[in-house]
Amino acid sequence: MELKSVKVDIPAECNIIIGHSHFIKTVEDLHEIMVGISPQVKFGIAFTESSGPCLIRVTGNDEALQQTATRNAQAIAAGHTFVILLKDAYPINFLNAIKQCQEVCTIHCATANPVEVIVAETDQGRAVLGVVDGSSPKGVEGPDEAKARHEILRRFGYKL
Repeated sequence: MELKSVKVDIPAECNIIIGHSHFIKTVEDLHEIMVGISPQVKFGIAFTESSGPCLIRVTGNDEALQQTATRNAQAIAAGHTFVILLKDAYPINFLNAIKQCQEVCTIHCATANPVEVIVAETDQGRAVLGVVDGSSPKGVEGPDEAKARHEILRRFGYKL
């Protein structure tokens, strides 16, 4: 077995959701979730099928995000993995619905941070073991940092 780190491409002003699923209809169900929750969201989805023709299934409403999601899925190259790139929306608005999608098994990350996907490769194929999401902690927040956190949540409209 060989371990690899795959750096994921996240375009400016975008977020990414990476997860694991188990069925070919995932790509269509995820598309419906995205537009059902937010008609203005721009997104691209790539899903790596792991049986039969083993194709990367692609959908979305933004061609550039579809292409980048596809390149990320090709680089990760692990079966039943999905990559959603989204713009003009935040993952928090979609995560519960994605988790409730009957095919979805795991969400590995939902972020705008730099991401590295840790992949194991065997003779059979590849698997996502986890992700490195952003950077390691540099300390513990104090009163000023807590105040800044509260302010940003209110500016985004998540708290009163």
